[in-house]
Amino acid sequence: MIVCQCKVVTDRDIRSAVDRGARTVAQVCRATTAGTDCGSCVLTIRRLLCEHVETIHASLPEVDREAS
Repeated sequence: MIVCQCKVVTDRDIRSAVDRGARTVAQVCRATTAGTDCGSCVLTIRRLLCEHVETIHASLPEVDREAS
């Protein structure tokens, strides 16, 4: 799905930026150029960022508390 019409940035581009380390909306915008023209996509960028970061954290193995 196209998230940013101005720069033609997709949800895959947003997720890829997060996979490469972007953790804030500003970092995603710098990495993808999304949200740098009219800004109407910033709320969608933030939602995708939060969802993808949660997915990343959910997939991390839990550390055994007794081992730490």
